[in-house]
Amino acid sequence: MITALIRTEMPRMSGSLRKVGELVLADPVAATHGSAAELGRRTGTSQATVTRFCRALGLDSYQHLLIELAQEQGRAGAEPPAAALGPQIGPEDDLDQVIGVVAEADLRALRQTADRLDREALERAAQALARARRIDVYGVGGSGIVAREAEARLFGIGCAAHARTEVHAAETSAALLTPSDAVLAVSHSGATREVLEPLRLAAERGAATVAVTGDPRSPIAQAADVRLTSSSGETSFRRGNFGTRHSVLLIVDCLYARVAQLTYERATASIALTAHIADAHTARPRRR
Repeated sequence: MITALIRTEMPRMSGSLRKVGELVLADPVAATHGSAAELGRRTGTSQATVTRFCRALGLDSYQHLLIELAQEQGRAGAEPPAAALGPQIGPEDDLDQVIGVVAEADLRALRQTADRLDREALERAAQALARARRIDVYGVGGSGIVAREAEARLFGIGCAAHARTEVHAAETSAALLTPSDAVLAVSHSGATREVLEPLRLAAERGAATVAVTGDPRSPIAQAADVRLTSSSGETSFRRGNFGTRHSVLLIVDCLYARVAQLTYERATASIALTAHIADAHTARPRRR
């Protein structure tokens, strides 16, 4: 959805471009009426700024923006109305409001990620992981948690996957990769040096590279063969990785499921061989 894209891109925009984005988000209906020059006047900027705003979103013209807004409004009109909660949590909000804001932000981010997920890119990424001899997963900080989750999912279906969450270990592993291997790099900002450096080294070694990031124009996205973009569910107290965690995990789960499909015999055999392990470590209620 275009409004989701605007929310994602606004933090990276200059002050004048951000003014245009804020007005469009505040009143998308009004933004569809009038010219680019009029929108520029209403935001205290200019027609040229509005044009630059459209290009920053990857749109080729202001007319393209109007079409996207109109289509989104049409889809919204066909859906049942829901209570709109903003991303802010105030000091006087009760617990029901806190739960509602967090849940709606996450649900919105999941829907936006699913709607925007490039199917062709996802297929290319899954194919690369499915045929890889070995898979490195890079991520630090909050993205390191996602890297560990990706390792656990892929390892459980028979992939030789290893999460590298420390830069020296990641670069050492990257230096030993071959064209038979693959890398999954996770970074919300797309600019984390500890992820970018081993990713570039892995690419130099000929490994297939996949990036999961919130910024499709970031250095990490540009360095990878395939990029997959997540949306953010930011609220008060949940910025950056905290706000995007669920949508990134959605992408990881989609990759995992598709890789399992592509390696069906190996995946199902691996699951069957390990299914008893969790049960064996589950405490049983004592008999009286």
